[in-house]
Amino acid sequence: MTTDFVLTDTHTHLYSEEFTEDRTAMIQRALDKGVKRLFVPSIDASYTEKMYELEQQFPDHIHLMMGLHPCYVKENYEAELAHVEAELSKRKFAAIGEIGIDLYWDKTTLDIQKIAFQKQIQWAKQYQLPINIHCREAFDEIFEVLELEKSDELFGIFHCFSGTYEQALQAISCNMKLGIGGVVTFKNGKIDQFLHQIDLKHIVLETDAPYLAPVPYRGKRNESAYVALVAEKLSEIYQLPVAEIARITTENSKEVFGF
Repeated sequence: MTTDFVLTDTHTHLYSEEFTEDRTAMIQRALDKGVKRLFVPSIDASYTEKMYELEQQFPDHIHLMMGLHPCYVKENYEAELAHVEAELSKRKFAAIGEIGIDLYWDKTTLDIQKIAFQKQIQWAKQYQLPINIHCREAFDEIFEVLELEKSDELFGIFHCFSGTYEQALQAISCNMKLGIGGVVTFKNGKIDQFLHQIDLKHIVLETDAPYLAPVPYRGKRNESAYVALVAEKLSEIYQLPVAEIARITTENSKEVFGF
């Protein structure tokens, strides 16, 4: 089935091992659903080559970010950051990401997570790139760093936004769009209760595939085609046609990424 509008998945881990069996078919399903713009975040150096291969396979549709994911900020984080810096100096990326702070899995690395986050924000300013923020159980810590680095040159996407209305406004005040994915379809997701109060100009769509699949696939493998289900949920929330949700959120993504 083809559509007459373009959807954008601003966050999809297309290189994930979970897609080993059917990666090309999965990407084709997304394209057939109208998801023509696929933005792929970096995790660590071990995935860089896979990312480049995907970009070569689908050059008109796949756009890469470069960064060190907070869950991969370990003892070797300086070497990982050196890899990020080297890649940034070689070529153009859509954004620096995903970067941020995650206190769900490991609180002991908070200090070096903050260092890595702040350093990568500074590179984003240097290269005039947006950032893609990962935040889990760390809103206060994320905003603390963002306030330190706040400027007109700092902008981007608050990936997988799952905070409160007040935190949404704070993110927007830091020049961030809110990345909305499968969580908006969950009964206990909570963001659906206030999202209508947020102007649609601040929203972009994402899947975070293979994670956080929307209803009715919750608990199963997520894929980029399902961003259409997120658009349908936003259509209900904002009382707008799906085509209009697709148009506005894709325009918002172009505002962030510059294309």
